Amino acid sequence: MSELSIPKTTLETLKDFYALMDRTRKVRHRAVELIFGGKEVPEALAESLRNAQASLEAVPQREGKRVLSLDGDKDILLDIDYEVNECAKDVLYFEKGEKALLGYLAELHPDFEKQVQEGVKALSGGRYHSFVTDRDGTVNNYCGRYRSSIQSAYNAVFLTRFAQRMADNPVVLTSAPLMDVGLVEISVNPEYSMYYAGSKGRECLDLEGRVRQFPIDPDKQQILRTLNEKLTAMLHLDEYEKFSLIGSGLQFKFGQTTVARQDISGSVPARESEAFLRTLEEMVVSIDPKRENFRIEDTGLDVEIILTISGDSGLKDFDKGDGVRFLNEEFEFRMFEGRNLICGDTSSDVPMLEASLSMNGNTRTVFVTEKEELAARVRGLAPEAVIVPQPDMLVTMLGRLEE
Repeated sequence: MSELSIPKTTLETLKDFYALMDRTRKVRHRAVELIFGGKEVPEALAESLRNAQASLEAVPQREGKRVLSLDGDKDILLDIDYEVNECAKDVLYFEKGEKALLGYLAELHPDFEKQVQEGVKALSGGRYHSFVTDRDGTVNNYCGRYRSSIQSAYNAVFLTRFAQRMADNPVVLTSAPLMDVGLVEISVNPEYSMYYAGSKGRECLDLEGRVRQFPIDPDKQQILRTLNEKLTAMLHLDEYEKFSLIGSGLQFKFGQTTVARQDISGSVPARESEAFLRTLEEMVVSIDPKRENFRIEDTGLDVEIILTISGDSGLKDFDKGDGVRFLNEEFEFRMFEGRNLICGDTSSDVPMLEASLSMNGNTRTVFVTEKEELAARVRGLAPEAVIVPQPDMLVTMLGRLEE
């Protein structure tokens, strides 16, 4: 059976679930290749995604969530709305085209067309020299687990169309790992159509398939290795195993480590999640009592444990602004030329905007948020910022832009 042929499948274990999602990635990637090659997507690929959707929807439910076996003995409850919904959107896109998909998105999101048109008007005016965007929650809808957050085909088409038409240096910059169940493995954009930067920009896959990395002091790398070994051992214990399975799970990045303490569905009781955060903080202090090597960033969902770097005021954690500056120098983007576009959805993305503005006042920005405080902060830096509530609005406006 071809790896692009997905039959209806009975999903019993978490392993079955991830295997199915990996196969949808291959189907979507091939479909996007065909679209940019000027060819139609064959019915067989749409049928594969339709079968994947049916297989996901057939998973038994309990307490409003899907139930899968973890290891044959333990069950795990999952919210798989992202996986189901993105399959449905792609099937509609393949079978009835872009107009039908956009009509469906307009039904899902209030004021969809109005906000897209306003965004297109605000962002028009010529090419962008550099385009740097966060992924999850910005140009990709949120998913309960990073590993199964496979990019949808329509999303890849809209984003790549913008990159080809409108951006000289297109970059997807995320805090997730670059590879080994990272940004590369969940993306379906055409090969080498944009830069993929993981670990907040510490590591990047360029348009020729080469990986560049921000240098790390060997002693700091060793202390991070010690942390990772302790975390791995702890998450193998029954008491903590669930934290490796929800949301971002446990991710070893270049220069930092992420472990989930909650997911967007609130799968873990708040008291237990807070207790796990305190346990992580105690572990970090035991390894780094003088707090010279690590900084902890808690998003409420993920705990980011980040190696420090030297800043103007002493040691600081490596943020996405540092990532933007590193990539600008490493790849000679010359972000001080032309105009730039920066896109994000959380406060951790604001340093990207600040870094770009420090190099080039002609920087536009779009933030995907419904949080007034964040919107006000962004507009304080960039008064003409575009603020929208949904990633689908952003990728649609990007897909419509042309010189």
